[in-house]
Amino acid sequence: MTRKYFGTDGVRGTVGESPMTPDFVLRLGYAAGRVLSGQSKNPAVLIGKDTRISGYMIESSLEAGFSAAGVDVHMCGPIPTPAVAYLTRALRLSAGVVISASHNPYPDNGIKFFSGDGFKLPDDTEAAIEAEMDQPMRCNQAAELGKVWRREDAGGRYIEFCKSTFPNELDLKGLKIVVDGAHGAAYNIVPHVFHELGAEVVAIGVKPDGLNINDGVGATKPTALQRAVAEHAADLGIALDGDGDRVAMVDAQGQAYDGDQLMFVIARHRVQCGAAKKALKGVAGTLMTNLAFEKAMTRLGVAFGRARVGDRYVLELMREKGWELGGENSGHVICLDKHTTGDGIVSALQVLHAVRESGRTLAELTTDLVMYPQVLLNVAVPKGFDWKKHSAIKSAQADAERSLNGRGRVLLRPSGTEPVLRVMVEGEPREAIESAAQSIAAAVKSAARV
Repeated sequence: MTRKYFGTDGVRGTVGESPMTPDFVLRLGYAAGRVLSGQSKNPAVLIGKDTRISGYMIESSLEAGFSAAGVDVHMCGPIPTPAVAYLTRALRLSAGVVISASHNPYPDNGIKFFSGDGFKLPDDTEAAIEAEMDQPMRCNQAAELGKVWRREDAGGRYIEFCKSTFPNELDLKGLKIVVDGAHGAAYNIVPHVFHELGAEVVAIGVKPDGLNINDGVGATKPTALQRAVAEHAADLGIALDGDGDRVAMVDAQGQAYDGDQLMFVIARHRVQCGAAKKALKGVAGTLMTNLAFEKAMTRLGVAFGRARVGDRYVLELMREKGWELGGENSGHVICLDKHTTGDGIVSALQVLHAVRESGRTLAELTTDLVMYPQVLLNVAVPKGFDWKKHSAIKSAQADAERSLNGRGRVLLRPSGTEPVLRVMVEGEPREAIESAAQSIAAAVKSAARV
């Protein structure tokens, strides 16, 4: 599918610049409403958002567009992305809409959709919306406009859902946990989940002001969590990103654990817990998944596959293979037996399930997973930059691969959310991969200036 407006995860950009302008968002809401009206009788959508100040403007524009197309709207206010997926399914609605730019800073924002089954919107539906956007915008007659409701119970319903994914016979009593809400969508959700399961909770990153989302806190900046865990002598720390679909964890010693390590804890626990062993047929990772994780799955006798980077592609591979576990080292972890999408809170609870049932720490549970060093450099490039057309970059990549002499791997890929080329080199020793990554990055910078 050639996408005109949609990226790999909806529409995203800097607010005030195309496409994140009120007129575009109004047309997007109307076009989506028209498509949904053609797919179901009495269509209704749910809209949730993170805490960015621009969410008010975008929310209003979407609401107007949907209403003009005759679609009813359920407004939830700030609520995590996975909560929108869950509530859309639970309330039997036509679609769910999330207003968020995830881990990006507050000047950015985005819009992504879930279908009525709680999964990402199918490609053919996105294509139909894009086609409708190229048509003139109209408005239904007054009697056929959509109505709007506020869902005051959205947060409470989602909290109960998260708790339901943790075994009834277990609790978190006796654990002191620091939770970091990234001043984002889960700020008023994540402390309640872990407190109601019995933990003593210390909350940071839970005072959003519209401008501070992801600012020095959250899953992408775990140093704030590490400091808080040390300061409060906590047993564990859990950090989410701005929209609550990714997670990072920290142990009592301040050691941070990424998505690969957390997936390993979940996978090994499921292999070792009897009946669930049959369910873990395979695990989906991405091109960025650490080689150590792949080798660990082989030792466990679990199939492993790599998808393109992006939770959308991980989910596609999981559904294609019939697998229930997958994710990214960035902290997007998908447990399809628990939810239809990546969920930071639910993923953390699956890790805590393993911790509580085994009586072991995160450090003990990951002893067998010795990660290969990775160096990741983000090199700014012009929009639309195609690195494959530059012989100097390909030559630098080949030289780097030869220098590693089979002791690592090299990956170059454009970001799906910002104008950078990501250069990743993995292997041993660290000095070799750092040198290799720097040489490739230098070639990219030189080519990008031409």
